[in-house]
Amino acid sequence: MSEREALFWQKEQDLAARCDLCPRGCVVPLGGTGFCGARGNSGGALLAAGYGHISSAALDPVEKKPLRHFFPGKYIFSVGGYGCNLCCPFCQNSAISREHGNAWRTEEPAAPKAVAENAVSLVPKGNIGVAYTYNEPFINYEFMRDCAALAHEAGLMNVAVTNGYVRAEPLREILPYLDAMNIDLKGWGEGFYKKLGGGFDTVKDTVAIASKCCHVEVTTLVIPGENEEHIEQIAAFIASVDAEIPLHLTPFYPRYKYSDRKPTPPDTLRALRRKAREYLDYVY
Repeated sequence: MSEREALFWQKEQDLAARCDLCPRGCVVPLGGTGFCGARGNSGGALLAAGYGHISSAALDPVEKKPLRHFFPGKYIFSVGGYGCNLCCPFCQNSAISREHGNAWRTEEPAAPKAVAENAVSLVPKGNIGVAYTYNEPFINYEFMRDCAALAHEAGLMNVAVTNGYVRAEPLREILPYLDAMNIDLKGWGEGFYKKLGGGFDTVKDTVAIASKCCHVEVTTLVIPGENEEHIEQIAAFIASVDAEIPLHLTPFYPRYKYSDRKPTPPDTLRALRRKAREYLDYVY
């Protein structure tokens, strides 16, 4: 498969290319890659360098995404690439999110047709479609869109499991292909998101925009000493969009730069769930 030119970019001086997919707006020099590692400059053009390079693929329960109110009891063919446009020190999947380039590039990139055909072949096992997950799917925007279009043609569903750090224009363009999203709202406030290399308002906007077009559920990884006090504000915000949007409070385990931290106690999750239920109808 030949390398695919990226969408949402502009030419800059000295053969540089500016990526307009996420708010980072990386200006990528000739021969370089953006922060995410999945978009690179070749000959002055921005390429979708991660196109078709699949690091993980599995038939997962829908609840694992996590989605609780979208075809519960069913399965979904889940695929992931490599790279991410955030740099969370508590990342639970850093092996693929922070390892770029040759670490996960496959000799023969997968074609969207093959992804769709695999998904169809798994329908007898309860598969309802394709989930773009494991790493941040929006940095592999072109591959996700092409796969999603073929999945829809085959009568299947599409799910994006995302950090929500994407500009509104590309989000709106792909939403007709997406049937559900699980969006991470990692904490509350620009100060918290600054530590992750992202923008708080962008993620809030993603929740609000997507909820008008497809099924949305939200996840917050509860990190001891970091964001427990944010949960009430997160729940109140989600309720202001729609109190029926489910919120998933998931436990942190020692990983990546926080490998010396303790995991989230179950009692902490239970107490925060009770607090969030004051605002939301569904908290898991």
